[in-house]
Amino acid sequence: MTQIAFIGLGHMGLPMARNLLKAGYPLKVFDLVRSAVDTLASEGALAACSATDAIDQAQVVISMLPASRHVESLYLGEDGLLSRLAAGTLVIECSTIAPESARTVHAAARERGVALLDAPVSGGTGGAAAGTLTFMVGGEAQTLEQARPLLAAMGKNIFHAGPDGAGQVAKVCNNQVLAVQMIATAEAMAMGVANGLDPAVLAEIMRQSSGGNWTLEKYNPWPGVMESAPASKGYSGGFMAELMAKDLGLAQETASHKGNSAPMGALALQLYRLLLKQGKGKQDFSVVQQLFVE
Repeated sequence: MTQIAFIGLGHMGLPMARNLLKAGYPLKVFDLVRSAVDTLASEGALAACSATDAIDQAQVVISMLPASRHVESLYLGEDGLLSRLAAGTLVIECSTIAPESARTVHAAARERGVALLDAPVSGGTGGAAAGTLTFMVGGEAQTLEQARPLLAAMGKNIFHAGPDGAGQVAKVCNNQVLAVQMIATAEAMAMGVANGLDPAVLAEIMRQSSGGNWTLEKYNPWPGVMESAPASKGYSGGFMAELMAKDLGLAQETASHKGNSAPMGALALQLYRLLLKQGKGKQDFSVVQQLFVE
């Protein structure tokens, strides 16, 4: 059975690793937060004391980290993991990072004979727990086929977006749309409620009408409309506002790299940066609702 090293056991990484365990894959796991490592060790994973320890004898390395700098620090340089991995090792890098950063890591991996995919995900913590994530994959098609059984243990939809870095481009495009939808929904919910509408009734009207979108279907930002949504749990859990701000920043960088204009994304970024200034960065990104409520 393929030995897997899983590095990064945050809100997304931990349930993803858990699903690999459930599928019968042997895991050796590492995170800077020891309690996350201990949790999976109690469920059958081997606990590593460092990232280097985690990859010992691994045929596959999967990582889920916060940002580009963490990924580059983990893999690149004289002490990076790529300098220690055997040729033929498969690396599945699931973090959401800058496309150019992903391409840099791809190039370094290729020099070492390591097969690498950038494979960011969509579906949130709920999708990670349920094993229904969407993977947007950049890299060689034959490498994706090698990785497909592992991705299928963690997700439902697997798309080959294109060559190196394409997964990251697809991810920032998707998250820009998600942020704009969330803001538009929050703004409309506040307007309707201020004018006397029942929030649940308004949400259902819009969901069934031309304004329908994923936010209205799965993630309404108004407290109490959807019992399972973070908005009904004090905006806890889910996808943090600070991470949405990071992704919107990556979208702006990606747009400017090719001379594209993304004014809606730019406005969304400013609103999420305002939330960070208000100290709400650790709350779910649907907390943007509070910007429209007095």
